[in-house]
Amino acid sequence: MKYSWPTLVTLAGSTLLLGSAPPARPMASPRFTISFPASLHAAPITGRAFIVITRDSTREPRLQAGSYTESAPFFGVDVSALAPGQAAIIDDTTLGYPVASLRDIPPGDYYVQAVLSIYTEFHRADGHTVWAHMDQWEGQHFNTSPGNLVSQPMRVHLDARAGYTVPISLTRVLPPVQEPPDTKWVKHVKIQSQLLTKFWGHPMYLGAIVLLPEGYDAHPDVHYPVVYEQGHFSLRAPFGFTTENTPVSPQMRARLSSYNRESGYELYKAWISADAPRMIAVTFQHPTPYYDDSYAVNSANDGPYGDAIMQELIPYIESHFRIIRQPYARVLTGGSTGGWESLALQIYHPDFFGGTWSLYPDPVDLHRYQLGDIYADTNAFVVARSDWFASEIPAEREPDGMPTMTMRQESQLEAVLGSHGRSAEQLEAWEAVYGPVGDDGYPKPLWDKRTGHIDHSVAEYMRDHGYDLHAYLAKHWSTIGPQLVDKIHVDVGDMDNYYLNLAVMRLQAFLDSTQHPHVPGVFHYGRPLKGHGWQHTTTAAMLREMAAAIERHAPSGKKAAAWMY
Repeated sequence: MKYSWPTLVTLAGSTLLLGSAPPARPMASPRFTISFPASLHAAPITGRAFIVITRDSTREPRLQAGSYTESAPFFGVDVSALAPGQAAIIDDTTLGYPVASLRDIPPGDYYVQAVLSIYTEFHRADGHTVWAHMDQWEGQHFNTSPGNLVSQPMRVHLDARAGYTVPISLTRVLPPVQEPPDTKWVKHVKIQSQLLTKFWGHPMYLGAIVLLPEGYDAHPDVHYPVVYEQGHFSLRAPFGFTTENTPVSPQMRARLSSYNRESGYELYKAWISADAPRMIAVTFQHPTPYYDDSYAVNSANDGPYGDAIMQELIPYIESHFRIIRQPYARVLTGGSTGGWESLALQIYHPDFFGGTWSLYPDPVDLHRYQLGDIYADTNAFVVARSDWFASEIPAEREPDGMPTMTMRQESQLEAVLGSHGRSAEQLEAWEAVYGPVGDDGYPKPLWDKRTGHIDHSVAEYMRDHGYDLHAYLAKHWSTIGPQLVDKIHVDVGDMDNYYLNLAVMRLQAFLDSTQHPHVPGVFHYGRPLKGHGWQHTTTAAMLREMAAAIERHAPSGKKAAAWMY
């Protein structure tokens, strides 16, 4: 759908809408001024203001900003107690992405839109007061988060050489998220966490989406095994389950086939089939003020999310649904972020869970923090080859090996999205979860987002506090190892887009070498040229693997499980 744009007017290097005040004398530099009226928001706002610039009129500009490799140019600046009628200024000194400065925007006609992301003040239990964006159950997306202020898209002529000032008034508040209703199959849970509320000094919530098995209501005396699926925040049912037979494009069908996945509707058909294991599937929801996901562990910056999930959310779910509350009947899975989480929960709580099927996990050995080594490298952006030559370190690649983004570019994106670790993106999510609190109360950076210089004290903190899963296993093997027999399964493509296969290979080498006990684990590598998202079999087949493992691990007398009807 195309938007109806206001009339374009250009006067002496300044662009204004018809009906606005006469242009002031042209400024020497390009800039945008962003303000809001008291009728829209009466109180001062602390947060971050953004301007998005694009040539594409098919979508609102705000919806085109923030992605790694396909983002329209956008720029961001912090605001503190910005009052109604006051202006936030974005000019040629403001960092942007993917271009660094407004001066890098070629002369021409563009569509622009402003967003003001509102922060909440948190008085934390650790004594620090911080400002960050309180997730509104949207998964930490500045351009869609309910309550944030946005302007109407407008068409302007920009020419940085002449200088310009474009005044923009924010005109509307983004509406609340519409959460899906419960159905026969899918139920929604949301609870206030007392542990997290105490830490953050503000009401904090955990959620879950529960997928029930075929025949759940018809078998009221049966209790079921549970698979806890983890990953980025989502409102969808576990595994993308849907009863809607939505057509799948040929391109998507090819991708699903390449990565051994089925569509959500195909999963539904498998879920209700006669030979499907009857299990309950649960997806956790645990967004933080720093990211859409807590990584399901305790951390100095995010607070006791691990305890909250283990002591509040899981007991709530298992008391409200007919779940077998025994370790052998609890299994884990998840991909990418969820791959790391599922492996971490199994390793940290080996006597609570009965096995993990971890898919293309985030770095499980921080000697391979994607491609770099945060312990040995001095810079996250480049590797020095000689006194005269240095290679840029890629952050992402195509499965054929072609780099698509560098660590320098990814760091620039996060620097634009937020200061003080508040980008709500991947690199700073890891810093918030794994790293220490800085003197200012915000996550201490692992590296400088402008220079790439690595702070090895942060890397050592991450290792010493158990977030390097390989190092944690090695340190605690004598006590953990015996409880991990037949419990670790990991899938990853041989050309994972984020180089995650490299850390998995180091983990496998360690497990292959273990003694007393020897626990090699089960590792599958997609070959050839399989990227991020590959798994060795379909979800339906993986669920059958899980059911077989649950039966193997069941105590004596539980083999003829009632849930295998």
